Amino acid sequence: MRRDSEKAKDYAMRHNVPKWYDKAQDLIDDPEVNAIYVATPPSTHAEYAIRAMRAGKPVYVEKPMALNTGECEEMLSVSQETGQSLFVAYYRRALPYFLKIKELVDSGIIGKILHFNLILHKPPQPDEFEGSQSMGWRVDPSISGGGHFHDLASHQIDYLEYLFGPVSEVCGFGTNRAGLYRVDDNVVASFRFSSGIQGTGSWSFTVPAEHKKDITELSGSKGKIIFTFFDKPELHIESGNTSDMLYIPHPPHIQQPLIELVVKQILGGGNSPSTGATGIRATMIMDRILKHDHSYNHIPFA
Repeated sequence: MRRDSEKAKDYAMRHNVPKWYDKAQDLIDDPEVNAIYVATPPSTHAEYAIRAMRAGKPVYVEKPMALNTGECEEMLSVSQETGQSLFVAYYRRALPYFLKIKELVDSGIIGKILHFNLILHKPPQPDEFEGSQSMGWRVDPSISGGGHFHDLASHQIDYLEYLFGPVSEVCGFGTNRAGLYRVDDNVVASFRFSSGIQGTGSWSFTVPAEHKKDITELSGSKGKIIFTFFDKPELHIESGNTSDMLYIPHPPHIQQPLIELVVKQILGGGNSPSTGATGIRATMIMDRILKHDHSYNHIPFA
């Protein structure tokens, strides 16, 4: 389904899909549709997910899970009420590259994790410069919830909890330095996990192109691991006097490993590592970093 019926028809014909719609409810109500993927911007995640679950269908929803923690709570409540499964597209939890990082951390190859430092600095998008007639929805807070930080950091925060366990404390600041749009373009945060691991994050979305950077460094008592979240899937390992670099390419269809696990769980034969219960936490943590005081206090932070 998409609002433009001609584009929906074109996609369906090219991919041998027998039906297409230009209204979401028509797709949700189709008796031959037995699961729903909500791939809209965050402003309608809660609405469509709730509609689908009330129609008796499990839901796989894009990230971040919703505009804010309050909407996420409502989605979880409806999932519990209807008995329908709710999954979130934090697909790094199933990608071979990120599973290898977790395997290395869990193996103790760099010893006890002491600290991490995350940096994601990117230049503005072409449509975000002064004079642009139409900026993308990601910098419209009514649609995205909070700009590029919400779009990209949500992946990172979710994976760090997968890697280290739950965050117990977080504080941070967001600000708009470049004035290209209304939402925060620079964010800094400090994290403490229940495991005792601490770390920092720095996000900037208005740096010059030549200064872009995507690097996360895990420092351990015996070495370090350096990796990227969005750049080339290269993994650098330093342990003792040895240094190694691994290249673990992503699959052609980036979400396929997670979706396969989701389907297995729906069919009763497995467990997805990303659910509504895990997906809400990235939104809750981002709300706390940016002082968006929605209803996250209803949920224990760790």
